[in-house]
Amino acid sequence: MSVLEWKKEESVAVITLTNGENRHNPEFVAAFLAALDEIEKDPSLASVVIVSGDAKSWSQGIGLTWMMAKMQQKDIQGIRDFMYGLNGVFKRVLLYPMPVIACLNGHAAANGAILACACDFRLMRADKGFFFFPEIDIGIPFLPGMIAFLKKAIPYDTFNEMTLTGRRCTAKEMAASGVLVKACDNEESLVAETMAFAKTFQKKRGVFGEMKRRLHAGIVEIIEKEDPKYIEPLKLLWKD
Repeated sequence: MSVLEWKKEESVAVITLTNGENRHNPEFVAAFLAALDEIEKDPSLASVVIVSGDAKSWSQGIGLTWMMAKMQQKDIQGIRDFMYGLNGVFKRVLLYPMPVIACLNGHAAANGAILACACDFRLMRADKGFFFFPEIDIGIPFLPGMIAFLKKAIPYDTFNEMTLTGRRCTAKEMAASGVLVKACDNEESLVAETMAFAKTFQKKRGVFGEMKRRLHAGIVEIIEKEDPKYIEPLKLLWKD
């Protein structure tokens, strides 16, 4: 089963995540980056929307079963490669020369919520699903690069509370904090309003990409220079 597919709807490329909870693993990294490469080759496309095909989850984050299996196998390099691959996904989204819009039609949790924050814009359904970071409870501190781009999406006081409590937030709470463009009534209105919003973009890719490069230069520098200090020795999990 594929982990995602994409299709063209007028000027919008719609990436649909198709693997249930849409956990992140090396297969996801490869498929996601390949989709973005394909989309960029079509000059008629002007924006990207990411939605889930699952009735419950947009993305529940890293595949911990995969991660723990790799740790039991002592496949240290495999874990390192995956973490660098994830950073490749984040950097690609942060610097992508088109708007990338998260259409959150289910739970956005852990690395799923982190990916949503790497996107330029977010809309979410208000009748179902939560946006949250459970890392404080499962012992996985954020990497420096994650913190940098999470703060570009979430006001600091909200980010501080969400990070240190792990509280599940509703779409209406996220919209009130400015994290979302809008909390939509239900999935039907979410998809319709996300697509309408995406179609408002007809920006030239050159200047759009340059604007994002300048906006996010500091974030990319942190990802490239600070994250390896934790990825190389695998300072990723805390037991106490």
